[in-house]
Amino acid sequence: MLEEHRNVTLAKDIIYINKIPIIITLSRAILFGTVHMIKDEKKSTNVKSLQQVINAYHSRGIKVLHILVDRQFEFIRKHMETTGINLNTTAQDEHVPEIEQYIQTIKERIRVTTNT
Repeated sequence: MLEEHRNVTLAKDIIYINKIPIIITLSRAILFGTVHMIKDEKKSTNVKSLQQVINAYHSRGIKVLHILVDRQFEFIRKHMETTGINLNTTAQDEHVPEIEQYIQTIKERIRVTTNT
């Protein structure tokens, strides 16, 4: 798998569970997801959390080349460019489909778990 997927594209968004912001990422092709609780949605917090995810991939020999985000994350563009990562944002009022689907899956699992 590593030979085929040395470079990945990540999708990123934030969800709220019990009013707690959580950064969710999902990589295309290998479909590896991460979940990281954050204290706030400041630029520095977003960048630090995302950098931890990127470092986890790098430590396994995988390079993150692109990150797909909603327009609300435009504020991290400069940081991503300095690290050599291309940030692709959606048009206004649009979302990144694969991360939205992943979020729905997570929410459904939470509902199933709390209802049993």
